[in-house]
Amino acid sequence: MAGSSLSRLLAAAMSAAISFALFGAAPARAADREVVIAYQDMVLPWRYAQATGEVERATGYKVTYRQLASGADVVRAIASGSVQVGEAGSSPIAAGVSQGVDLSLFWILDNINDAEALVARNGSGVSRVADLKGKTLGVPYVSTSHFHALVALQQAGLEPRDVKVVNLRPQELAAAWDRGDVDAAFIWDPVLAKVKKNGTVLTTSGKIAAATGKSTFDGFVADRKFARDHAEFIAKFVEVLAKADAAYRNNKAAWTATSPQVAAVAKTSGATAADVPASLALYAFPDAAEQASKRWLGGGAESGAAQSLLATAQFLKTQGTIQAVLPDYGATIDSRFVQRAAGTSNKAVATATR
Repeated sequence: MAGSSLSRLLAAAMSAAISFALFGAAPARAADREVVIAYQDMVLPWRYAQATGEVERATGYKVTYRQLASGADVVRAIASGSVQVGEAGSSPIAAGVSQGVDLSLFWILDNINDAEALVARNGSGVSRVADLKGKTLGVPYVSTSHFHALVALQQAGLEPRDVKVVNLRPQELAAAWDRGDVDAAFIWDPVLAKVKKNGTVLTTSGKIAAATGKSTFDGFVADRKFARDHAEFIAKFVEVLAKADAAYRNNKAAWTATSPQVAAVAKTSGATAADVPASLALYAFPDAAEQASKRWLGGGAESGAAQSLLATAQFLKTQGTIQAVLPDYGATIDSRFVQRAAGTSNKAVATATR
């Protein structure tokens, strides 16, 4: 009996030591178990977990959600200390890190693919990207859409000065579209679904990435100190995100306009429930194992995410959006948590198949 108890104590001590070695910090004190998570209006599977309190249950933290209008706003909020964790696209992440914001990228929310698009208003006289010369284009500045808008203009032989590019956040862009203030928009859902109703898609982020190699993604970033001091929270949060994405990937047919999952996504993002299934289908949601590979977060400076951030920063500098580019962006990538989630997932699969 005593030997059994001693074995359990030793096992517990060993487990704690391993956890400390992997994540580099002791568990947060109860008084510190609070976090502010910034989110945007993107249509994502994890909105269901967000709406149903799954993060709180899984982590034991008090979670406050704060909706912000753009990834640039999220990065600024993290830099100010008012937010600890938030959703941002690869472009604002690259811009923020290049300007000294100490971010840790720990989860890929999505590969944007065709979920962001350049749409011309019907009757604007714009039928191809080159026709935007002298026209007004609305886009949220320093967003992934802004980045790909600039790439698209370059590919069409246009300079940014050839087009009146107006900085509009998603809801501002929707209102400007309704008023007829813009000839075209580069944006994501739910506003994308709105402008498509009386507009024509000229190109998408997926097509631009395929043609130029300049891909974009949305990710979860954290203040680096918070990620270090609250590593166990991040690890459990990643497990929630992985399960949420898997629930969608493995049973897309259940995510209908009348399902509770889609209702939660619509309510949290501001989308119309009827548009949500089609919007989700435009993205790709990589699982933890794929994220742990070199394709995304594995490999430090050589990881796909770090290379994407570097290419984005280099382009943004040529456009005058940022003033400096780092030698590499490997320090921004934190693959520990997806590696742990991938291991947990693999163990669960192995157990289920025994």
